[in-house]
Amino acid sequence: MDSKEEALVKITELVRRFGEQIESYKKSDYNETLTRRDFIDPFFKALGWDMDNEQGAAESYREVIHEDKIKVGGATKAPDYSFRLNGGKRLFFVEAKKQSPFFPL
Repeated sequence: MDSKEEALVKITELVRRFGEQIESYKKSDYNETLTRRDFIDPFFKALGWDMDNEQGAAESYREVIHEDKIKVGGATKAPDYSFRLNGGKRLFFVEAKKQSPFFPL
């Protein structure tokens, strides 16, 4: 199986599990950290991102920085994820949120 097929299988499994257990994810004790660990991290791992710095890169060369610090206007912000190209150039940010109990699926 090539990496695209493997990614599709893993992502399909995440979607299936989320759908089957949606009611438990809407409960107040299912928080943002669990959402990140159960779904967001595995999603980006399936896409090939080194979410846990398994390559052992120095911070300035990591593909993903958790809780990065960036200046926006005069304020410092800390997005949950900062995805970067080799050499540290920021590509995009992801801000994680837990499932809302009010969002109908």
